[in-house]
Amino acid sequence: MKIILLGAGQVGGNLAESLASEENDITVVDSDGKRLRDLQDRIDIRTVNGKASLPDVLKQAGAEDADMLIAVTNSDEVNMIACQVAYTLYRTPMKIARIRDPQYIREGDRLFKREHVPIDVLISPEQLVTNYIQRLIETPGALQVLDFAQGQLQLVAVKAVHGGLLVGQELRFLKHHMPSIETRVAAIFRKGRAITPQGSTVIEDDDEIFFIAAKADINAVMSELRRKESNYKRIMIAGGGNIGYRLAKSLEHRYSVKLIEHDEERSEWLSHHLKQTIVLNSDASDQDLMLDENIEDIDVFLALTNDDEVNIMASMLAKRLGARKVMTLINNTAYVDLVQGGDIDVAISPSQTTIGSLLTHVRRGDIVNVYSLRRGAAEAIEAVAHGDEKSSKVVGRSVEDIDLPEGCTIGAIVRKEEVIIAHDHTIIESGDHVILFLIDKRRTVDVERLFQVGFSFF
Repeated sequence: MKIILLGAGQVGGNLAESLASEENDITVVDSDGKRLRDLQDRIDIRTVNGKASLPDVLKQAGAEDADMLIAVTNSDEVNMIACQVAYTLYRTPMKIARIRDPQYIREGDRLFKREHVPIDVLISPEQLVTNYIQRLIETPGALQVLDFAQGQLQLVAVKAVHGGLLVGQELRFLKHHMPSIETRVAAIFRKGRAITPQGSTVIEDDDEIFFIAAKADINAVMSELRRKESNYKRIMIAGGGNIGYRLAKSLEHRYSVKLIEHDEERSEWLSHHLKQTIVLNSDASDQDLMLDENIEDIDVFLALTNDDEVNIMASMLAKRLGARKVMTLINNTAYVDLVQGGDIDVAISPSQTTIGSLLTHVRRGDIVNVYSLRRGAAEAIEAVAHGDEKSSKVVGRSVEDIDLPEGCTIGAIVRKEEVIIAHDHTIIESGDHVILFLIDKRRTVDVERLFQVGFSFF
């Protein structure tokens, strides 16, 4: 696929790396020449230095015969105009744009149409991150919570800790402990290394375990892997930007929420637009304020400012002053693995969250969801099976007979309203939503080919 990528920042750079490793022809456009050179030193791509919305720049990037344009510059307006120019002058068939400003998103249904601003897919990083954090708050103890089949099924990552019922036991005992609950361990990461789970695999303290189950069964499975945590009640948010505001607004009717914002004008705006949230005009790392606001009683402290260093320092302070859980927004992906697991319980990468949503629209075949696991080291994919035994490599075949690439497993199937945890003899039917786990994301192309209709054995 020939793809033009506008913007070489955190999202654009990481997305270019993902796409270039999957046999795509990638051209990256950015006005920062140094950023482009750094990117080209790492991966085999074309680059064009210039303003992404200009017709001549887009033509130089190959817009005349591109299959897709993905606009992820830091400017909503540049992203929108680039899509308009690409469609009007070059008839680029698929246009995806990252739009951040809530006012544009609010009017999205009327604005982003072919006859107005021709954007085919709108990506809102702030909304994606807000939804992601909400799922973490609703699932105490989870490191990652991902929805499949419109929320019927969830993939959850937890750290196995000493005292959990299954630590020190083989995975096959999970079924003995919970005979009435269907679940499957999809992947285990031990000291940063991926392990393909077998029935004989022994769960060790500090293993990061990814399991899949129907949403209603998630808490029961988690309690087997670690001590059950009580539900969160009191939330403190540092940072009243778009993400902090959206999150407070979505949580304030169910939780006790306090929000710290250093800008006085923004604090006043927040206090008028949030009904039940207590808004505090102060710095995120103000120790006296945290003590005055009883930080030791806070269940979750969330550092969501635009500054990684501020987020890290505020989170470490909150944890040491007694906050039960600390979650931190980290824009620089290089920091994520460095900070998670110490004072910071969960490090949240907006670029990884956004990339998963973008990849959903780039994949070949009917791919519904793509999620990055372990900060991009692995992937979880939801694909829809189509066709019959003659035209499909998966329909009408049992799981054990499907030629899956190495390191890939099928975890579950959603068939209409039914959640089916996959076993060797499970037969795939046309229309099934199949949830796959891929430890080596370089094999993604092989997974896509499995779900492309038109293959024939005869």
